Amino acid sequence: MSKIDPDKPLPQIHKTEVVATSKLFRIEQMDLEFSNGATRQFERMAGSGRGAVMIVPFLDDETLLLVREYAAGTHSYQLGFPKGLIDPGEEPPEAANRELMEEVGYGANQLSHLHSVSMAPTFFNATMHILIAKDLYPKRLEGDEPEPLEVVPWSIKDSKALLDRADFTEARSIVALLMAEKWIQEKNATR
Repeated sequence: MSKIDPDKPLPQIHKTEVVATSKLFRIEQMDLEFSNGATRQFERMAGSGRGAVMIVPFLDDETLLLVREYAAGTHSYQLGFPKGLIDPGEEPPEAANRELMEEVGYGANQLSHLHSVSMAPTFFNATMHILIAKDLYPKRLEGDEPEPLEVVPWSIKDSKALLDRADFTEARSIVALLMAEKWIQEKNATR
């Protein structure tokens, strides 16, 4: 097994240029030079820098709340955890509570940071913060969804059946589920 060099220098960016934009995306072309002298052009979708949140809401010690919503990328309805972009000036817990109220109709008295993940970091510059939400209370805010989202309660004890579903495929939701299971196991081990 090879050793990881923590001091390896990052490639030098000689030029960055926006080559395409849409309402949602900005694609940058980067001219890079690596420490061995190799030069390459990379393209990446530039993020807003604010990031996003995904919330694993617990209605009680066992019941998770999922949302079923339209996914344009696969032209299907998918089950997953509530999520959304962090608005300017918000911290991840504030954004998580707002998204929870918009998408699920609950607020949380307790939000705990679980982990931060990236999706395809070779091509995307974006971070998603995964938070656990507990001690929920009814509270609905108007969201930006084109249709009401279906809220689906699911027992974490039946996570295998959730993982087996053809409409629970988003990698970030799967990671959030597995990390929530680990979080519960660690919490129970310290009792």
